[in-house]
Amino acid sequence: MTSSATRKTEFSEPISDVKIGLEIHVQLTALTTKLFCGCPTDYRGMPPNSVCCPICLGLPGTLPVTNKRAIELAMMVSLALNSNISRNSSFYRKNYFYIDLPKDFQISQYDKAGGVPIAIGGHVDFEMNHQKKVIRIRRLQLEEDPGRLKHIGMIDKSPYTLVDYNRSGITLLEIVTEPDFSTPEEARIFLRKLRSILEHLGVTDVNLQGSLRCDANISVGDGRRVEIKNISSFKEVKRALNYEIIRQKQALRRGEFIAQETRHWDEDRRITFTLRTKEEEHDYRYFREPDLPIIEISDEWIKKIKTTMPELPDARKERFRRDYQIPVYDAEVLTSEKYLADFFETCITYDVGAKKVSNWLMSDFLRFVNELDLEFTEILLTPEDLANMIRLIDQELISGKIGKTVLREMLATGKTPQTIIEELGLKKIDNTSIISDKVKEVFEEYPDAVRDAMTNKNAIRYLVGQVMAKTRGRADPVLTNEIIELKLEELKSKNTQFDEN
Repeated sequence: MTSSATRKTEFSEPISDVKIGLEIHVQLTALTTKLFCGCPTDYRGMPPNSVCCPICLGLPGTLPVTNKRAIELAMMVSLALNSNISRNSSFYRKNYFYIDLPKDFQISQYDKAGGVPIAIGGHVDFEMNHQKKVIRIRRLQLEEDPGRLKHIGMIDKSPYTLVDYNRSGITLLEIVTEPDFSTPEEARIFLRKLRSILEHLGVTDVNLQGSLRCDANISVGDGRRVEIKNISSFKEVKRALNYEIIRQKQALRRGEFIAQETRHWDEDRRITFTLRTKEEEHDYRYFREPDLPIIEISDEWIKKIKTTMPELPDARKERFRRDYQIPVYDAEVLTSEKYLADFFETCITYDVGAKKVSNWLMSDFLRFVNELDLEFTEILLTPEDLANMIRLIDQELISGKIGKTVLREMLATGKTPQTIIEELGLKKIDNTSIISDKVKEVFEEYPDAVRDAMTNKNAIRYLVGQVMAKTRGRADPVLTNEIIELKLEELKSKNTQFDEN
């Protein structure tokens, strides 16, 4: 291991030039077998080293065979990212000794020295601060996943390392961007959109651990490029980048030299630390994989894949805006997660109004999901139950405020709105006698507010609020307002008679 800041360098100008590029590794979990053999891809939860064969272990005398469906899924992603699919692409051997590689090389693709990946070019566009941001894609390449390492405690403190080769040979699609990001927030928004695209395509289950992984390359000012490894989730990317920008800026201000290296992101301690000096490309000794033929892709094959592609987020956003007459912002938020978009479209089939559903989903629904620390896969609330809750509000059987309480309970328990309303006694009170009693209590407790309301109609709202508080928001607000106004008129009449006498 080498230090990232061992030499001094002159640095006097403000440090503002930040360049970030991402390498996203997507496990194509829609596949049932690995990239080069027939081993099943369902390795999670299995005993260590129980889902592997001589091919994915690279034993002598074995020959890999490329999974055709893996090529088709990679083509689908390439089209969705506006990339150019290579008519002839090939696999290379990336040689390096590491314990997670049983063959001492990884079968991957390469874009130099005659190598051609599955696709090159492309772009992903998104809005940020009301401006269009375009992130260029450098290439997409297929490769095999290495084995999984198990460290005892922290990686830099572990006394030994265990290896599980069950993951070895799982299909990875690596998406490499150009260094077009200048802030961690841009990277976060890009990754959110990319995730939505992958979800809509159905090529990967983003909820599976390790199905989406990201490495980040970052340089600050005149510093060398540093690669950050082991960013296990997209939400950690922003944290890792923020930390690394601060670390590099501080080092440059101290006059230290930023070495080209690979650093590890420790999610628990939220720091990066040196793993190894960054290898140059020649260190990997790339050469063609002699056991695998060139992948030949015809125009007809590409056309066939295009016809089977599902609706993508951008197209779905425009359809939501056009067909359901909701604002662009609403449509963008809803299509940022396939789960939200699907939930929205199912919910509005119950005739409760698209904008009402959108408002509930974008505000209280997402807020309560975060408060309860729920993953979308854990949510028991159904679109039908949310529609029923909205309908109860429309029918004035519960108030909008009570609706928020009901929604939170539905997310927490999975119970129907009717059950929650019954169990918690949340049904609206529209009994004149009950509300009149509460109004009487409020008038007795807040005489100053009553006097203000007799001369200022706006002050009536305060009295209505106190009645609502006493009834936990269950009192019919319209009826409450009417009763309060009637009581105030009675008091005015009595005061007038008293003055005349």
